[in-house]
Amino acid sequence: MRKPLVFLLIGAFRFLSIQGQALTFANVKPIFEGKCASCHRPGDAAPFPLNSYADVRKRLSFIREVVDRGYMPPWKADPHYRDFANTRSLSPAEKSLLLQWIDAGGPEGEKITAGEKPSAKQSLYQFTAYSRKPDLTLKLDSAYTVTGDNVEKFVDFKIPFAFDTEQNVEAVEFFTNNKKIIHHINYGFYEGTDSLKKKLVYYTGWIPGASVESYPKGFGWRLPRRGVMTLTAHYTASATDEQSIVGVNLFFRKDTIRRPIEIISLGSGGIAESDISPPLFVPPNKVSTFHLKVRTKDEQSLLYVWPHMHLLGKEYYAYAVTPDNDTIPLVHIPDWDFRWQELYKFKKLIRIPKGSVINMDCIYDNTTNNPANPNNPPRGVFSFGDMSANNEMMTLLMIYVPYREGDEKFSLEDQSH
Repeated sequence: MRKPLVFLLIGAFRFLSIQGQALTFANVKPIFEGKCASCHRPGDAAPFPLNSYADVRKRLSFIREVVDRGYMPPWKADPHYRDFANTRSLSPAEKSLLLQWIDAGGPEGEKITAGEKPSAKQSLYQFTAYSRKPDLTLKLDSAYTVTGDNVEKFVDFKIPFAFDTEQNVEAVEFFTNNKKIIHHINYGFYEGTDSLKKKLVYYTGWIPGASVESYPKGFGWRLPRRGVMTLTAHYTASATDEQSIVGVNLFFRKDTIRRPIEIISLGSGGIAESDISPPLFVPPNKVSTFHLKVRTKDEQSLLYVWPHMHLLGKEYYAYAVTPDNDTIPLVHIPDWDFRWQELYKFKKLIRIPKGSVINMDCIYDNTTNNPANPNNPPRGVFSFGDMSANNEMMTLLMIYVPYREGDEKFSLEDQSH
């Protein structure tokens, strides 16, 4: 009966001794590397890097303000509705440690010598936000010039590929030299190069804020020996000419793929778009709610969900209702922000029984109270055509595998990157 008390006292002593030490950058560096640097690195979406002490030191007061308010790191999903494996949110302990260090003046501690190499994580961020370097980067050979005429552009690119053998894909990551000018990008992989005979193998995409799409051991999809990757890039309106190189980092695996990945798109631009109720027209000077219900034909095990709206988006709910009338929470975004979207990875595979109804309840704010509203005064906004930023969308993409017995216990957390 005394052992638990002894262990408790030892743990308390260790905690007190750690608390008694002076905090240095070494104590908080893992937080910056794990929660910040994937975006705050050269060439990525954030406006400045946070890869070194010098980067952090000159922005201490700003970092303190945005961390204390919970504005950074950005994570829009409601953790009380559904928590995810790839969350960027700071834990209470991480937030407390970071604020303590900043309040102490942000001391550097022991300086890194001139000949010392950067950490493995820092070195990796030069190439990818994944856990290792890509096996292949399929990208444009030369930059495309996005002309500065203040007009949005949709541009299609085709990049052929050829290998000696078929490749098993473990992860895929959007690559570009200039994310700030991209509204979103869709890309697909096709077997064969003949436009009339090529066969779609897999498609996915990137939206602002999204992380790497990766799969656990035994899961993935197969890239054929010969084919073509097509990319449709939606460029934002720009007042100056910009250079853009787009492509994809591919990560291959040697183990056999036993669970082929599938993806489905519901709502705008996908299945049951015409069933959105009422039809997706957002009237001016109103806050409006729209719904969509789609019945599943097969039993599924979900890895990811990817909600999507545009600039009038205010709140997003997605959930499944089973034939037994049980509700399965999928994702809730209480304060939609187009700048920070995500491919949300579940902590465990989520079983969706056959015959379940996927529900989407989405709220749009087309008033002057919405600071992201692209129109002043507000005007009616449709969902049609090329899906430009001035139009709207109400979409849910789900990445899944066919269900197998016991999938509910399959953890994805140790596979999160």
